[in-house]
Amino acid sequence: MSGSQAAKPLSLLLVDDDPLIGETLAYFLGRDYAVVLAASRFDALAKVREMASPPAIALVDLGLPPTPHRPDEGFALVTELLALAPAMPIVILSGQNDEANARHARALGAAEFVAKPADPEMLRRTLQGLLAYGTRLPATAIELIGDSPPMDKLHAQLRQYADSPFPVLIEGESGSGKELAAEALHRLSARTAQPYLALNCAAISPNLVEPALFGQAKGAFTGAVGSRAGYFEEAGDGTLFLDEIGELPLDLQPKLLRVLENGQYQRVGETQQRVSRARVIAATNRDLKREVREGRFRADLYHRLSVFTISVPPLREMGADRFLLLDHFRQRYAQADSGNAFTLTPEAAACWADYHFPGNVRELRNIVIRLLAKHDGRPISRTDLEAELDTTSAPATAAAMPNDDEQLATLALRHLRETTRFSLDETLQRWEAAYIAAAQQLTHGNVSQAAKLLGINRTTLYNRMEVLSRLPGDTTDTGTR
Repeated sequence: MSGSQAAKPLSLLLVDDDPLIGETLAYFLGRDYAVVLAASRFDALAKVREMASPPAIALVDLGLPPTPHRPDEGFALVTELLALAPAMPIVILSGQNDEANARHARALGAAEFVAKPADPEMLRRTLQGLLAYGTRLPATAIELIGDSPPMDKLHAQLRQYADSPFPVLIEGESGSGKELAAEALHRLSARTAQPYLALNCAAISPNLVEPALFGQAKGAFTGAVGSRAGYFEEAGDGTLFLDEIGELPLDLQPKLLRVLENGQYQRVGETQQRVSRARVIAATNRDLKREVREGRFRADLYHRLSVFTISVPPLREMGADRFLLLDHFRQRYAQADSGNAFTLTPEAAACWADYHFPGNVRELRNIVIRLLAKHDGRPISRTDLEAELDTTSAPATAAAMPNDDEQLATLALRHLRETTRFSLDETLQRWEAAYIAAAQQLTHGNVSQAAKLLGINRTTLYNRMEVLSRLPGDTTDTGTR
């Protein structure tokens, strides 16, 4: 058998609820990849967490159960997969060939959108092209580039806190570069020659987090065939980065707190006390203060982790840094692909300056990759650029929506400038549906609690859900608990 035949194939996560499509694509792509087939969002997440390492690439349908006629589950899966593996390319393969869906999926971090029915050979080339970028470039997906006031503040905090032995909590939106801030803290510290280990708390099954962190004794649980050191032990005098710390199981949080307070821990199945000297850095895109108030995160652990807190700014607050990042990625990917860097027309540059980048630097990077692939060396017009932007989304997150009327008017003005076909009714409906869906998610489908969270009575919420459910592209779930 030749070396190429013996080489282990790259893994591909294929998520589609249609058995015929899933099995057909799995057979066709199985010649190039080790295909992991899943039929739902939860099935996909469970299988990824069971894998020794994340898939090299993912192919995801938007319309998944329990709402296959809507894109909500697919959108949620894109976000969750990127939380597990931020550098993994995700290709959307969907029969919901709506341009707004394509743009929103890309804003969330998807690398490409392919409409069904897709030519299998074209799909194969798309996957290979995206993976090729990863093999020609360093693994780091996002750069901490910028000289705006928010980035100046971030760089100053990184230098100030780098040599402290105390924990640092890094907060920031998805795609903003929290993992690079953690790497920078280690690189700028006196520990730079020591190990730097990273564990994504969302990427493994909850019952495996404890042995992953603290190690295990032989026979400690089913499958523990030998003794193994955990991350705290292997980090030695270096740095341990705990990404997605908000996903840490509640019953494990006291053990992490103990390590942070006195360095002591035990391997699973042992009574011997061990001592960690590693410096801990944690990151989250959740509001941990709210998690504490709602009983999902321990207050004492939060205060211990947040001795120092760093906020990685969203791209929309970084001003002209978006042009520095544009130039950085444009040159980087053009050289890697032996292509020619594109330019922006003045109209496209103005559009770039006004766009709100809901997916932050990750979204910007993916836009640059697509523009290079489609417009090699050519000037990019405003129309070319708008085809890659999620101009139908509101220009600010709910958490960032100001209460000041003048600021709200400014945001509305920017949104109207960015959107070529605006509908007030549609925009209000999207916001209403998004808040209702968010309230149901936070309350696990309990309509009474969701109504209380939204500041309306239960009957009013039922009525609004019923109205929204009859609209095209309905994004609410009328199920109750």
